[in-house]
Amino acid sequence: MKNVIYDQYRKLIRNSKYRWIVIIASIAYIVSPVDLLPELFTFPVGLIDDGLVATLLVTEVVTILTEKMKAKKAGGSSAGSDN
Repeated sequence: MKNVIYDQYRKLIRNSKYRWIVIIASIAYIVSPVDLLPELFTFPVGLIDDGLVATLLVTEVVTILTEKMKAKKAGGSSAGSDN
């Protein structure tokens, strides 16, 4: 079950068409008082769903930024070697 949710999240966030929607929705979910597991009633357990969404969000954003930086560096070094 976890892998299915994670795979779907990755597909959506890596699709440039949906990326900003997923990022904004993830942040809204984290700060929203509406949760799958409300912190008010299940304090320690209620933070787990927020933590999972935050972890997925940070992991994927860092991965995307790292890949873009590597691609930019690779593109810049090959363009510079042509001179």
